Amino acid sequence: MTETYQPMKTASPVMMALLALLLCTCDSAQTGVAEEPAESPEVVSEAQRRVNEASNIALVDSPNPAAPGFNVAGSDAKAIRVVDSLVKYHGGRAAYDAARYFRWNFFGARTLSWDKLEKLARINVPEQNTVYLLNYGTTPLSGRIRVKGDEVTDPDALAEGLKKAHSMLINDSYWLVHQFKLKDDGVTLKAAEDVRTDPLATRPSFVIDQTFDGVGETPGNRYRLYIDKVTYRINTWQFFRNADDEEPAMQTPWNGYVPHNGLLLSGDRGGRFQLTDIGVPKLIREREFKEF
Repeated sequence: MTETYQPMKTASPVMMALLALLLCTCDSAQTGVAEEPAESPEVVSEAQRRVNEASNIALVDSPNPAAPGFNVAGSDAKAIRVVDSLVKYHGGRAAYDAARYFRWNFFGARTLSWDKLEKLARINVPEQNTVYLLNYGTTPLSGRIRVKGDEVTDPDALAEGLKKAHSMLINDSYWLVHQFKLKDDGVTLKAAEDVRTDPLATRPSFVIDQTFDGVGETPGNRYRLYIDKVTYRINTWQFFRNADDEEPAMQTPWNGYVPHNGLLLSGDRGGRFQLTDIGVPKLIREREFKEF
């Protein structure tokens, strides 16, 4: 059916109010003279919300403070605001900061228990019959390792094993809570062009690039996140070995979102990339991090 445009002869009171608000705003901007509000603060707030929706940038009231070394000056304002919205819709920064304990199984290869507050971790690797008890809050790293029933006592072997355990924790926890680490020390955020459909979920998405300056296990990497414009969930995650690479070395979906103690976490990253047995318990007893 073909629709024919007809000039509007009359306008509703709501349309007239919005038109008056827009005219007032434009006149004020052109003359530089502040006008008295034509509408209540609620109407102004609603109008601003609609403007932000039209520009695909959501306003967020939930704070998401950056780490001290986050590259604010080098990051895009839009990228920061999109990431702040993402954090809000995954439970919020306050909920993540309050979550002390985490458990999960990484790709069926190992299980982890993590005390984020005290910087402790227990990593069980069944295939190697190895248990790591890691304290990464000390310099140098400290802890214990048991291999095939025997505790490692050689200082060099222990130090090397603890370093390996720390690398596993950094990698595995990043897969679990990447969305809460987008404003970490050394990170820069850039907004690429929005897309109508992301590569895997075929959803309209913001596109955010995350790069690193001299931090992490592999500081030259780049992550690209396709963030849903409606739900603010991550639709597609891409990993680039070098920040300048045009094609990703890895691409996975973010599916299987489930709430855990106030946090929305994804476990299904496609195929063999599964994070299972995810938990955010209120308590893990200290002996789990100290005793085999």
